[in-house]
Amino acid sequence: MTPVATDEIIQNTKAHVNASERLIFALDVPSLRQARELVDKLEGIVSFFKVGLELYTGEGLSVVREFTGMGKKIFLDLKYFDVPETAQSAVEAVVPMGVNFLTVHGNGKIVRAAVKGRGDAPLKILSVTALTSLDDDDMSDLGLSCSVKELVLYRARKALEAGCDGVITSPAEASSVRALAKEIKGTDKFLIVTPGIRQIDSPRDDHKRYNTPYNAVKNGADFLVIGRPIRNSSDPRRTALAIINEMQEAFDSL
Repeated sequence: MTPVATDEIIQNTKAHVNASERLIFALDVPSLRQARELVDKLEGIVSFFKVGLELYTGEGLSVVREFTGMGKKIFLDLKYFDVPETAQSAVEAVVPMGVNFLTVHGNGKIVRAAVKGRGDAPLKILSVTALTSLDDDDMSDLGLSCSVKELVLYRARKALEAGCDGVITSPAEASSVRALAKEIKGTDKFLIVTPGIRQIDSPRDDHKRYNTPYNAVKNGADFLVIGRPIRNSSDPRRTALAIINEMQEAFDSL
């Protein structure tokens, strides 16, 4: 199955951006039934969905096949982290499924192997920098002596050098990653996909490095990944539309 093209919506920041194409809703639920209900609720508003560990563990890749078959764009967020040969083989197995974005984790060799596994397919490989639940206090617990920002920029540089299409990073580092990408690649066409998005009145949950949809876009994010604020809303459609409108205002101001 051929993925829905994402290149056409990866534009220079000065070009018009349709914010509804840049919101990725996280299907962080355990069953296909619940995922279907959420997709149905957001029909006509959201077309890009994240399938992560929870839904993958509960349903496997059948959920991916179902939603790509419906013409939905899919971000498969499994954070592949293994020896290079295994990472390459795993990515090769994903390519025929029609996924648009796929996350990998680890050092430059692992990222390069994932890029090799993707080949000429339109699948975008995104390298995870640092989870939004981490702050500087967590670095020592991980045995690291650097700050979160230093780790993010180091991993972003390695991803760029490995030929990765983009990174996953929080709103706090998006502007620095954008500047690094322009320095190395000389172009805006390096994807920054940003979780940790919360409206001003939303609970922060387990995100330590977060920001609003407007500020995330202004800081350089291309796509925003949002789950609980929409899923737990009494009116998911209304909340999603409010977020899209806030994103659109930011994109239009760039």
